[in-house]
Amino acid sequence: MEYRRLGRTDLNVSLICLGTMTWGQQNTESEGHAQMDYALDQGINFFDTSEMYSIPPRRETQGSTEKIIGTWFKARGNRDKVILASKVVGRTPNDWLRDDGSPAELSRAQIEEAIDKSLKRLQTDYLDLYQIHFPDRPMPWGSNPTIFRHQEAESHPIEETLHVMGDLVKAGKIRNFGLSNESAWGTMTFLKHSEIRSLPRVQSVQNAYNLLNRTYEVGLAEISMREQIGLLAYSPLAQGYLTGKYLKGARPAGARTTLFDRGQRYENPVAEAAVEKYLGLAREFGLDPAQMAIAFVNTRPFVASNIIGATSMEQLKTDIAAIDVTISPELEARINEIHLAYCNPCP
Repeated sequence: MEYRRLGRTDLNVSLICLGTMTWGQQNTESEGHAQMDYALDQGINFFDTSEMYSIPPRRETQGSTEKIIGTWFKARGNRDKVILASKVVGRTPNDWLRDDGSPAELSRAQIEEAIDKSLKRLQTDYLDLYQIHFPDRPMPWGSNPTIFRHQEAESHPIEETLHVMGDLVKAGKIRNFGLSNESAWGTMTFLKHSEIRSLPRVQSVQNAYNLLNRTYEVGLAEISMREQIGLLAYSPLAQGYLTGKYLKGARPAGARTTLFDRGQRYENPVAEAAVEKYLGLAREFGLDPAQMAIAFVNTRPFVASNIIGATSMEQLKTDIAAIDVTISPELEARINEIHLAYCNPCP
């Protein structure tokens, strides 16, 4: 396993991060425990979760994933072996996350409630990384769209949010702070206020990044490199679409899109054509398509960690083994040719 520094912290996180959002709906507690056991044995020391999980978000299952991680920590007694990340949601009309039934937002009271409930579910005293799941301000879908539409609505100022994060650090509840589903402007604005006010510095940005969505490269990649704010790449397989299992409308039994019909982000004619090209390229180079897609993300210099998620141990083993796949200069050039022909169809 390869390890990379998380932002400007003293933490070295595994290049593969274990995603957990299926635990509590698609996966049982025992399956979640088995995945964490296997991941730790493979050298993965970085787990990512959220107060909102499991996915899809539901009143009945909210917080179920954190509870599963918490029972694993209690049973194994190995909290010190894991760099643990969770998230607080941004502004959303969902009214089941807060005790008083209010729609979620990034007010001080709601952030403090969220962290206390997450720590209780996770059966730990602290988080190594606490992330804003998505901004409090209105944002275009995907945060880094190829077609921009400006929006205005009520939101809590970024400086106010940073003051709350600073207090959580002082209280020992979180060690570091990160963003998710964020734009270049948002990231730099957080940085500006942290430097002016001596508030916690952003250490990471967790955004979608895969062969069908490389919008992170347009503005945020340079920020990652120059400001040491690593990308925590989620959906490296584009919710499984890059494996080819959904081609031509296929709906395999038990697959996420089959169960929940949530794959619209990756369903359009250009994306379908691009997937076919990437599958053909993987065959030409004798590679598993999933491993090629994951290895591409692994080899980007602005990536701190690549978040994989699996519903079966077979998938998990295949995905982790991508750490041994090489993206040669020839293969990268061919990947870039396809990218230029079918540029970012799924931002």
